[in-house]
Amino acid sequence: MQANWRVYAVSLFAAIGGFCFGYDTGVLSGVLTMEHFIYTMRGRSFLTPLETGTLTGLLLAGCFVGALIAGQSAELLSRKRTIILASCVFMVGCAIQTAANGYAMMVVGRAIAGLGVGSLSMVVPLYQSELAPKEIRGRLISLQQFMITAGLMVSFWCGAGTQYLEGQASWRIPIGIQIAPGFVLAVGAIFLPYSPRWLISKGRNEEALTVLANLHAGGDRSSPIVNQEYNEIIQQIALERKVAVTSYLELFAQKNRRRMILGIFIQIFQQFTGINSIMYYAPRIFLQAGIAESSATLIASGVNGVLNMLATLPAVLYLDKLGRRGTLISGAVFMGTAMLLCGIVMGAVADVVYNEETGQNTVMLGHNQNASYFCIVMIYFFVAGFAYSWGPVGWVYPAEIFPLNIRAKATSLTTAANWLMNFVISQIVPIMLADITWATYIFFGCCCYIMTFCVWLFYPETKGKSLEEMDQVFDGPVLVYKQKRYNAARDLQAEEKGSIEDKE
Repeated sequence: MQANWRVYAVSLFAAIGGFCFGYDTGVLSGVLTMEHFIYTMRGRSFLTPLETGTLTGLLLAGCFVGALIAGQSAELLSRKRTIILASCVFMVGCAIQTAANGYAMMVVGRAIAGLGVGSLSMVVPLYQSELAPKEIRGRLISLQQFMITAGLMVSFWCGAGTQYLEGQASWRIPIGIQIAPGFVLAVGAIFLPYSPRWLISKGRNEEALTVLANLHAGGDRSSPIVNQEYNEIIQQIALERKVAVTSYLELFAQKNRRRMILGIFIQIFQQFTGINSIMYYAPRIFLQAGIAESSATLIASGVNGVLNMLATLPAVLYLDKLGRRGTLISGAVFMGTAMLLCGIVMGAVADVVYNEETGQNTVMLGHNQNASYFCIVMIYFFVAGFAYSWGPVGWVYPAEIFPLNIRAKATSLTTAANWLMNFVISQIVPIMLADITWATYIFFGCCCYIMTFCVWLFYPETKGKSLEEMDQVFDGPVLVYKQKRYNAARDLQAEEKGSIEDKE
């Protein structure tokens, strides 16, 4: 099936929500090292680990609530209107942060922006999955992760550039810039089409057929491909209405439980790769790895952001060919190895220095240049491994596995799980870096290897399957390695049944 250019354009524009997410995530890591920002917030020359974690964590707490709210909004108001509303909330939060005159105001702004970011992170992949043909669904949802990495990259370089400005402009400008993409998305989303699956669920079938025709066949409503997908959606919705879900508790009923558990845990696992320990605290981590000057750490973070974006491109181009399972497994092994090697080298050769003013331990590798370079390269390898695997697939998999009657509610829960774990990581990583130093990398490396085993054991492949075919994918043994045997037995039974019917 040749996808119309419109489906790419719509999915890419909706992914500006991912850019807002990435920029807001990354901008703080650079700002946290700026003297004028620290003094404006607390009137002293440093922020404690708890204060740093709270500034990061309040955004994530808002994201958690926003993701849950967006599930209801996406069902009642539509996916499209939820994107518009979330963009407006995000802009309000960013404006408060930009105008902040103290710590309390900044915390409030972070929490409000989090409501918008959390809603966008839930509804954008959901919207993309419901527009996309099955052959390129992974590619289109991966655009969300690509734009997240683009936002991270831009935020890092904005921080590196504005640190040379005098006064409070050094931190207000990079924080204020993020209002622009929120505005573009809020206005532009008015012209996006509604999700055809949402339209049909509301009885607006003719509008849905028009959207499918415009996206997949250049406006040809008589296209066989369009009509086949249209009829499949109608049949599936008619079937699902008989078992309508009215509460979140019903999501964990026996029919849906397996998918809910897998969707929630892939989002939790995404955070326990340790990626946000790098993204939130990149300057501090590069300082530990031996880059001494503050400007150098910001530039190293900027290079990290560029690498993160470029390494996402293979997922955008090839995820629908390579599949979800193989990508997740190879990425986890790659990341785990990089983290373990980084931690081992730091543990073997680094000095742990105690800072009496802040009460924190710091790992210093400055005296061993080869070890410094090695650890920096391992961090870059880790980021590249995440960018092509768990970054995009962590959003693709939950967005595609649920039936329509629970998709919005289920995706809101899986996304909320991501933000909850993101919040936990943001709170514990500064403390881990200060207390157990290099063992932080060992911890996340071990987590990556545990994930490798879990994916191999429990996660079935979903590439090439339509959203309406996911029931067949998950109608099998929980242990995925038994799936081939199960499929062979099922096909044999179908053949025997068919031959008996032919004889009769």
